[in-house]
Amino acid sequence: MAAPSSTARTRLTKPKKQHQHVQQRTSNKRKRDDVDIETLEAQVSQLDATATHTTFAHLPLSTPTTEGLKAAAFTTLTDIQSKAISLALKGHDILGAAKTGSGKTLAFLLPVLENLYRSQCVGADAGLGAMIIAPTRELAFQIFDVLRKIGKHHQIAAGVVAGGKSLKEERDALARMNIVVCTPGRILQHLSQTAAFSVDNLQMLVLDEADRILDMGFSHDVDAILDYLPPHRQTLLFSATQTKKVGDLARLSLQDPEYVSVHDNSVAATPQKLKQNYIIVPLPQKLDTLWSFITEKSSKHSKILVFLSSTKQVRFVYEAFRHMQPGIPLLHLHGRQKQSVRLDTVDRFRRAKFSCLFATDVVARGVDFPAVDWVVQVDAPEDADTYIHRVGRTARYEREGRAVMFLDPSEEEGMLKRLEAKKVPIEQIKVKEKKQTSIKNQLQGMCFQDPQLKYLGQKAFISYTRSLHVQKDREIYDLQKYDLEGFAASLGLPGTPRIQFHKADNLEAVNKRKNAPRVEALDSEDERESKEKAVRTKYDRMFERKNQDVLAEHYQKIVGDGDDSGDRVDGEEGEEDLFEVRQRIPAGEDANASADEDEDAGDAAEAATNGAKTINIAGASQPLVLDSKRREKLLKSKKKLLRLKDKGSKILFDDDGTAHQIYELEDEAAFRAKGAVAEQRKRYVDAEAARVAEVDLGDKAAAKEKKRARIIKRKERERAEEEEEDGAGVELEGGVDAMANFLADAGPGSTSGDGDESEAKERQRKKAKTEGKGTGKKWFQRDVPAKEEAETGREISTFEDLEMEAARVLG
Repeated sequence: MAAPSSTARTRLTKPKKQHQHVQQRTSNKRKRDDVDIETLEAQVSQLDATATHTTFAHLPLSTPTTEGLKAAAFTTLTDIQSKAISLALKGHDILGAAKTGSGKTLAFLLPVLENLYRSQCVGADAGLGAMIIAPTRELAFQIFDVLRKIGKHHQIAAGVVAGGKSLKEERDALARMNIVVCTPGRILQHLSQTAAFSVDNLQMLVLDEADRILDMGFSHDVDAILDYLPPHRQTLLFSATQTKKVGDLARLSLQDPEYVSVHDNSVAATPQKLKQNYIIVPLPQKLDTLWSFITEKSSKHSKILVFLSSTKQVRFVYEAFRHMQPGIPLLHLHGRQKQSVRLDTVDRFRRAKFSCLFATDVVARGVDFPAVDWVVQVDAPEDADTYIHRVGRTARYEREGRAVMFLDPSEEEGMLKRLEAKKVPIEQIKVKEKKQTSIKNQLQGMCFQDPQLKYLGQKAFISYTRSLHVQKDREIYDLQKYDLEGFAASLGLPGTPRIQFHKADNLEAVNKRKNAPRVEALDSEDERESKEKAVRTKYDRMFERKNQDVLAEHYQKIVGDGDDSGDRVDGEEGEEDLFEVRQRIPAGEDANASADEDEDAGDAAEAATNGAKTINIAGASQPLVLDSKRREKLLKSKKKLLRLKDKGSKILFDDDGTAHQIYELEDEAAFRAKGAVAEQRKRYVDAEAARVAEVDLGDKAAAKEKKRARIIKRKERERAEEEEEDGAGVELEGGVDAMANFLADAGPGSTSGDGDESEAKERQRKKAKTEGKGTGKKWFQRDVPAKEEAETGREISTFEDLEMEAARVLG
């Protein structure tokens, strides 16, 4: 490269000065930020946590947070926010309890943003500063949406890790996050498998809906997550039904936590503007009542959230109601759906003005659906806390709402007692009989026409029955008190499905046995060794696969005969089966024929004595005896009459269309009666040899005849060719008459009076054409003698030359 010129060197000095100026401005900006942080630290230290604050302007918040709150239209503090934010800004651990829809999300997001802002936890170099754990994906994405609105002016990086996406994409994003909103299972997977994911600088841990996270299903995950986190951190727990449990405090390693509750024991745990009712509905009438409610004229212009106890019930009710078209948009949501489908359903229900969403408890906690008019609990909740969370989806942020719960008569006393202990005001209402609509017949018709819907209904029945069986509160849910046969009929099922329950007394024992290592479940050391030695390849697994449609093994267990060792769905032992066997018919046509023959013989004998009426049927050797109504019905069925007719013998057609009997093996006794095996073999070989010799003679004669016919045909062809050569040997000679005759025959107006002469000329033309192919001449050329060619002085090569020569000859 050439050396830079002087002008280039002078230009290089200008950016250097500008860069120094930028660095000076950056340092001045950092000084101003440091002054702002110091001011915030002083204001937070002087903040009175016991004072009551009404607006966000009374709190020492940073400028980016203030701008975010203003853009999101947050101005007034709720009760839980007024008490919790002040304590959290000072660094206290908090146990927060407040009613649903009271603003708990903002109560922990603001302290997270402010504490990370004051500690300058910004950028990828700072690492992860805060972890927010939610029990469901829907709640995690909702928290992230609120965080994005109020923190859009901050330089802090945040994201969601809730599963449903590629693990590699989440790993790459985790390395750049300062705040992560996650679910317990997915974040535990990253903590144990992602090597670049470091939580050493974690400052804050937030658990939203802490009571749900600390349930049996999540407690082990939380224990494992806490083992990875640093012990010196700030922990915030929020829920609508939070309690001060010593075990929970020890598990989460809280340091002198502050218990924040905005309602005492004398105040209801549900919103004041929420109108709560329940109706007594027997289990077989629940779907009828739900359909009548949804199709009500006023309900079609409402936003309804319907809770069911299991995923299979949600799917069945959604598919059945969707086919019957109630006149309101229907949606369904459960935990077995993909993440994209769940998020799309949540977004559609939020934006909808009128809609009905069938869902499980996956959206019962924390999820904010705006303007929900009705919360319908078709299946009663497992406890009072779950009831509070369910009805909390309506009447949020001082809005009005209504909730109704369907209770079986056996559930009324126990559930009302639990709700009364939680200070939940609820009143009973009744359903108007004239507005009650039954859909039992419609469901039966749909299940009859669609086997998949019937199969889904059977699984819905089983899942609901199991949910009752595993309930911990046996005082409310006693399986023996439910009309399960009527419930199966209300689903449109032809019979009550069978199910074998676990013998465990409680759900904890069932899960413990299910999650136990496989080796511990083996009975003996010999069995363990046999299991270790038995290596199953992919081909073994391939051949072990079974059909997964409605005729699979699972379906056979639901409706098949099976053995009687499994418990009935109602738990009673020794009870007779739904279908009782009255008569067993042997399998196969021979068995049917023999049974019919015996029956006909008996009927004929009895008819001879009793004088019963007999009818002769065409094609049947035995007459039909009409001695009962059952026998008379045979005359109306063509299929049954065919069994009474004499059976013919089957025939087969070969490739030539010839019919012959089916080849059958000879009986062994008949075969041995014909003689010794060697003698029969010799007779068979001799007979086949004679047959082959006879056929061979015929084949030779036919071949000889074909050969003689070919020779005769060849000789006739040669004789015809010789005659053609003799008739076509005439050459054109110079002369007026010969050329005139030629031109007359070749002219366009010429006619032939003699057929033989015309045929001879045609053969001559063809022969000339054939010979011309070998000599390179055209079919209309002729052989001109050398003498004549010398006289004319020219060669005749084309038809025009021939015409000119003819004109010369004619003068």
